[in-house]
Amino acid sequence: MDITLNNGTTMPALGLGVFQSPPEETTAAVEAALAAGYRHIDTAAAYGNEREVGDGIRRSGLDRSDVFIETKVWVSDYGYDKTLHAWEKAVSKLRVDYLDLLILHQPVPGRFEKTIAAYQALETLLADGRVRAIGVSNFMPHHLAQLLAATDVIPAVNQVELHPYFTQPDVRAADAEHGILTQAWSPIGGITFYPGWGEERKNVMQDPAIAAIAEAHGKTPAQAMLRWHLQQGRSAIPKSTNPARIVENFDVFDFDLSLDELAAIDALHTGVRNGPDPDASRDQWFDVSIPEA
Repeated sequence: MDITLNNGTTMPALGLGVFQSPPEETTAAVEAALAAGYRHIDTAAAYGNEREVGDGIRRSGLDRSDVFIETKVWVSDYGYDKTLHAWEKAVSKLRVDYLDLLILHQPVPGRFEKTIAAYQALETLLADGRVRAIGVSNFMPHHLAQLLAATDVIPAVNQVELHPYFTQPDVRAADAEHGILTQAWSPIGGITFYPGWGEERKNVMQDPAIAAIAEAHGKTPAQAMLRWHLQQGRSAIPKSTNPARIVENFDVFDFDLSLDELAAIDALHTGVRNGPDPDASRDQWFDVSIPEA
């Protein structure tokens, strides 16, 4: 199932995410995903596993043109020249000569002039054919408004935290207004139960409403949630290094949720963000240096 982006580029709607996938597990996860039918892999400079993603793609035996590669520029590489070099680091680690989608990882509103310069570098990379599409991540409507006022190319994608407990209606509306595809990270709510965050969180995977919908279709809660995203026109990038879960997460194209079931999942929205607040000031992020290839 492909989605056509606002610049005409087609992208598989469902991809494998590799956030917090240890490098030593990433290659096998990517290889397993591609064997299962995935053709879209989402990584990031800050994940520290771009090299292993590239290894997994090569081990799959697939042609480079058959795999949609998405990665992200980390904030310490924001700025026009530094972002151009961030592309060089990414393609060198992945061992490819172009990227399908390159996005900015955070809006960092406290230093938004750097964000704008970074995005202008993405525009140059797009014009030069070194990337096929460009976008952003974790941008709220006011960040998008600022960016659009200062740049020429409308982002193709905005990747944000989005799962049944946090559905981001305002972001989705702003994205839709400008023809930007909303892409969900933590699409099956992994961040609602991910260990080590130091606080109690309600696990969306154990929600009874989702369980009932999944059972009605002979599917798992994860599969029901991924179907919810796809039927509402979003891209989703579930993360797993477990081969069985990787296969399970891709087995979502043989059933449909009813309008009532989609609405029931929509109604679970709590308005509570679980990931980092995109408006918070985090100067320490700029101290994280992305290694050379």
